[in-house]
Amino acid sequence: MSEKPAIVLVHGFWGGAAHWGKVITELHRRGFGTLRAVENPLTSLADDAERTRKMVKQIDGPVVLVGHSYGGAVITEAGDPPNVTGLVYIAAFAPDAGESPGRISQEKPPAAFENLAPDSDGYLWVKQDKFHESFAQDLSAEEALVMAVTQKAPPASTFGDNVTAPAWRVKPSWYQISTSDRMIHPDNERLMAERMNPRKTLELDASHASLASRPGPVTDLIEEAAGTAA
Repeated sequence: MSEKPAIVLVHGFWGGAAHWGKVITELHRRGFGTLRAVENPLTSLADDAERTRKMVKQIDGPVVLVGHSYGGAVITEAGDPPNVTGLVYIAAFAPDAGESPGRISQEKPPAAFENLAPDSDGYLWVKQDKFHESFAQDLSAEEALVMAVTQKAPPASTFGDNVTAPAWRVKPSWYQISTSDRMIHPDNERLMAERMNPRKTLELDASHASLASRPGPVTDLIEEAAGTAA
């Protein structure tokens, strides 16, 4: 039996690598020995993609990249190294060439779009008192509070950074849609999934934070991608 590939997890806006906590423990329980979670600077798509590529290059052997939310744009831009054998999108942006997460969101705004607010320094936040209902309505109030207080705010300009060469056009992909997502319109997720023609599309009745609220099915999808990649 071939060894399991490495899994590199890429977080999105308003969160850090710790958002993957439940998925990490589940992957470890299932025997995945090489697990990495990128801590992106969220300063620009180019910076975040470069940080992700550097982590991939540190790993010998096949790598499955997994992106949540804006992290999907990052793996789309950074999925070109030859040892990347699969891309998994978890309620994530999958822009085409010349597209940005901001443009996709403006064309079909999500339910919580009005709960994003820039501060006087140009960083874009989810309003703390709206975080639970916007980002993670299927988590407990306590879990959502921790996410709200520890959120990482990107510069608003990063939302408009365009993908240049989408890796999903040349790499096998998998996509999980959150049907109750209020941060990315579920119909946008369906459109992005459909055009990439993934090996599998999984719909979950989940919030944007499906990686935390539905870690079991999310890990199942990653494991399926890893099995194909191996």
